[in-house]
Parts: sequence; structure tokens; C-alpha cells
Amino acid sequence: MTEIEIRPERLLGDLETLRGFGQCGSGVVRPAYSQADIEARRWLAGRMEAAGLRPVFDTVGNLFGLPPGEGPCLLMGSHSDSQPEGGWLDGAYGVIAALETARASLECGGPPIAAVSFQDEEGRFSTLTGSRIWSGLISLADADALTDDEGITLAEARASMRDLAGAEPVGPERFSAFIEAHIEQGPVLDEAGEKIGVVENIVGIRSERFRFTGQQNHAGTTPMHLRRDAFQGLASFATELNRRLAGAVTPATVWTIGQAALHPNAGSIVPGRVDFTVQWRDAETERLDRMEAIIHATADAVAAERGLALERSAYATIDPAPCDPDLAARIESAAKSVVPGSWRRMPSGALHDAANVAHRMPAAMLFVPSKRGISHSFEEDTSREDLVLGARVLARAAASL
Repeated sequence: MTEIEIRPERLLGDLETLRGFGQCGSGVVRPAYSQADIEARRWLAGRMEAAGLRPVFDTVGNLFGLPPGEGPCLLMGSHSDSQPEGGWLDGAYGVIAALETARASLECGGPPIAAVSFQDEEGRFSTLTGSRIWSGLISLADADALTDDEGITLAEARASMRDLAGAEPVGPERFSAFIEAHIEQGPVLDEAGEKIGVVENIVGIRSERFRFTGQQNHAGTTPMHLRRDAFQGLASFATELNRRLAGAVTPATVWTIGQAALHPNAGSIVPGRVDFTVQWRDAETERLDRMEAIIHATADAVAAERGLALERSAYATIDPAPCDPDLAARIESAAKSVVPGSWRRMPSGALHDAANVAHRMPAAMLFVPSKRGISHSFEEDTSREDLVLGARVLARAAASL
């Protein structure tokens, strides 16, 4: 097996340079298709070319760095767009670790490796947009009609990259497997003092939008027993949902009411309407289904009890994605060699591009620790030592393929 020796100073230097695109304090503001995102992708393409890879943008802005030759090769990477207020490593680490591994492999005559930065992983338009389109899980025509919170369509946004997007398709058949390195975005590794997480599966996600409609009325003259208060309906729903789900879930299962908007949202008016979202995540499809039934039944019961009208609509359904056992075993073997006794197998509670890519080829992931488990925040960070160790595990796993 050829040993792929990464260069820590080059890895960390590229990470810091990428951080500069859209940097805001210790974090970044680099949403998909923003000027900072496009400038970052131009820079990444240049770094890929300098490394001996051929940079290719597809029609939605996914950026591939392809090694010489036409045969099948290993694909590695993640995404370089950020949350509206994001950390500097979320996605970016996986892209730069892939670039460094591919570059180091070319330098030592190792196996051919391609690097990728998928577009809009963070969901400006939908969940994992770029890899979802590339994996064939949504058509480009349907995706183009998606809108962001300001009503801009994906078609309009990707027009800003028209000068970069090429006519050359980069199909999944070009690649034999996919490995994504990522920060954990949770506290498990950090609290345990461990260095590597070998991901066994990526959770599935269900999300729905709900609306309770009651009666808007005067806050001073409407007796409590006569109110059809939409917000009180939401408060009751949240409390009752926690009670009903308690016996149907595992400690790893999570659910969130993440958005809520009152109408008319005034201090002296009984709210007549509330729109809110419910998202739930688990690694088992059957449990996700059971949770859906409980969530629906709870909303129906609260609406009936409080005299509220109920509307709901699904807006995201992503099935759980198990990681390929052979790839996971190779990552585990690499972890045993690089960080003996300081790794674990674990699930991913966050969604990643690997969940989509797994529909087209064997896919796996590895995690490095997140300090204090913080992510999607300017406070997100990982020690430089752990970033280097993660890249070394990634390179050793790649060499074994």
C-alpha cells in the first residue's frame, strides 16, 4: 500500500485562506451563490489546477477536481457554502482535506483521487441541493423552480455562475466510491477526548409546515375561556408532543419546532394564526414513520380541543443512509493505525452530502471533534492537531483503496 503523506502546513494554510472568503470574526458568511461563495469556488478551482487536478464546474456550480486519466477513481469532498452565520470548518474541512489527500496522492504516485465541493449543501434552496441534483434525486428543471426565503429561484441564482458552469457533465459513473470528512458538529468526541468518529449511518429527516388558525381578537376584552388563541395552540402542541413522543423514541432521536411566526404579532391582539415547522430525525425509517403519525395525531387533537383550524404540508423527506460497511471498515482500520484507542463508531445526527451520494455509489464518512460540540455558529472550532489527524486517517483509508 502506497503511503499518502499529507503536508499539515499546506492543509491548514488552505483552510485559513478559504476562511477568508466571507470571513466575519471567527466565522464565515458564505451562503450558496453569494459573491463570497463564487469567489471561494474560483479560488478552489485554482488550487485544484495547481495540484494537478482538472477543475470542472457542472451546471449548478458543483466543483470537481479530477485526476489525470479516465478510469474510475475515488471521490472525496464536502461543501464550501455556509449557513447565513456559519463556522469556518463546516463543509470546508472536508473539501480541503480531500484536496490535500488528492494532491498528496499525485505527488507520491498513489491512487487517483478526485475532490469535490458540492453547491448549496446548507439549504438556501432545499436540503443538500447540489448533491441532490447530481445524484439524480431531483431533476434540474424541478430544482430550478425552488426559491429561497426572498423568493429568488435557483435558476436565477445559478445564473450568477454562468461564466463558470461548463457543458461537460461529471457523472457518478466516473467514481468508484465516496468518502466525506467532516467536523462532528456535536459534543460526543470532544467530551470523550477522542479523535475520530467512524460514521455508521446518517439520520433521516422529516420536516413539515403547520398552521393553526383561530380567531384574532382584542387582548383586553376577550375572556380567556372564549379565546381561540393560535399561539396557545402551539404552546399546547409543543408540550403534548414531548409527552406523546417520549415512549416512541431512542436517546438519539431528536425533534424540533424551529420556526414560528405569529399573525398579526402585536402585543394587544390575541393571535389569530401561527405558522410553524416541525422537524424530526432518526436513523430508522420505521421510527420516523411512527413519529409522523404521533405528530399528526397530536396536532389534530390540539386543534379540536382549542377550536383551531389546522393545515399542514410536508416540505422535506430524506431517508436514513447507512454507510458502506467496507468503506467504514477501512476508515476504522486507518483510525486504529493513526489514533489507536482514540476513535469510535457513531451515527451522524446531521445531514451531509454523503447521504445523497450513497444512492449512486458506496459512501462513508469520518468525523473529527468539534470543540464544545458547537457548530452553525461563529464559535465553531476544532484544534489544528485534530484537523491534521483527521486528514491523515482520510489519506490512509484512501491508500487502502
